[in-house]
Amino acid sequence: MRRTTIRPRHLAAPSVARRLVVSATALALATVTQLPAQQPAAPTRGTTASPSTARPAASTVARDLASYLPRARRLMKEAPFIDSHNDLPEMLQGRSGGDFSKEDPDGHIARLDTDLPRMVAGGVGGEFFAAFVPAIYDGKGAAKQALLQIDLIHRMTDRSPRLRWATTADDIVRAHKAGRIASLIGVEGGHAIENNLAVLRQFHALGVRYMTLTHGTTIPWADASTDRAVHGGLTPFGKEVVREMNRLGMMVDISHVSDGVMSDVARTSEAPLFFSHSSARALADHPRNVPDSILAIVGRKGGVVMANAYPGFVDPVAAEKMRNVFEVERQLRVKFNGDAAKVDSAFGAYINGPDIPHGTLAQYVDHIEHIIKVAGPGHVGIGADLGSLEIHPAGLEDVSKFPMVVAELLRRGHSEAEVKGIMGGNLLRVMRETEKVAARLQKVRGPSMATIAELDSARVTP
Repeated sequence: MRRTTIRPRHLAAPSVARRLVVSATALALATVTQLPAQQPAAPTRGTTASPSTARPAASTVARDLASYLPRARRLMKEAPFIDSHNDLPEMLQGRSGGDFSKEDPDGHIARLDTDLPRMVAGGVGGEFFAAFVPAIYDGKGAAKQALLQIDLIHRMTDRSPRLRWATTADDIVRAHKAGRIASLIGVEGGHAIENNLAVLRQFHALGVRYMTLTHGTTIPWADASTDRAVHGGLTPFGKEVVREMNRLGMMVDISHVSDGVMSDVARTSEAPLFFSHSSARALADHPRNVPDSILAIVGRKGGVVMANAYPGFVDPVAAEKMRNVFEVERQLRVKFNGDAAKVDSAFGAYINGPDIPHGTLAQYVDHIEHIIKVAGPGHVGIGADLGSLEIHPAGLEDVSKFPMVVAELLRRGHSEAEVKGIMGGNLLRVMRETEKVAARLQKVRGPSMATIAELDSARVTP
């Protein structure tokens, strides 16, 4: 989810209390004080507890949840907690031009939900930092915008004693054992390759290990979930992008894409399906979320859905309010004649508006459990979409609060093995399978020289 890189003046800065890492009991209370009454937890597959038909008293849940934190932190030391989408690079680039002397990710960053000290406090073992390219740059230097953030991530990783560079599943495990956060890159928005597979290959050479095929706007070879479906899914060139990503060993990220693209990728890709930051449409009816029909395919094909914590994709009322969110963004581009700074500021004010319900950590975990119910316990993970959010589920206000997610899963009766899978084991499996597919394909075919002009010449593109 995109936010704003410059906080609109009418939005108050977060309070000091919100920025502090508070005690476990206080965190637990923050989580449960906004719990909806009479909303049972979703049934799960492979759990040992039977969900109650009614919520216990908030004070009881708070004490109970806090009691699981020591176990949660132990698990996060034993196995890596991997978050698959964080927008800190976008914010650093937009707020200070990526100049770390002006804004240091190794120190506390005011008004953001992410910095590296809070990642350490939150037990993060691996992070995919997003190199996001706004749709406004489609056809206007999109590759350059991606490269600016890829460069920023490299510089941030090289200078930080908290980070270690990673491009493989084994790299993540080694970094975690060394007490470092594995730093990885995902490019968000297929328009970043400027319709050229050579650009895709160079992104891979720079360490990019997933690419989200679209953002909020349909591109010449793939339909977005929040725009007109003009292709009916992927074009022939779009399918070739998927095949080349398989050959390279890049995960094909199908967050943001239309249902038609999800289905086309399921038919085309030889690697497991991967959603870097999406939640369950059955619980929050937004086109950015994953329908049950696709969740079932994810389970059958060994994929993983990394659950998104943005309130507009978690809370059902917020999802309804945010249904046309990217149409609003397109209208703002017209209104401000393509001025990126003005569009970004106005869009951020819209999606962080005071009438958007924030939801709760409990609702976020409900989405995780729904994905388990439909796809299976081996097919869900954490893709919280933090980094630039200004509104958050209560109890998940910043990256230091990730142990609360683990504690809530334990409180609901999930086994430690299952929780370790959700924390990162399921994603590691998908990464390893993607790496195996690449090794096999590289033995039988070389780089694709296909062009969009050759493959899509007979098609109408936006």
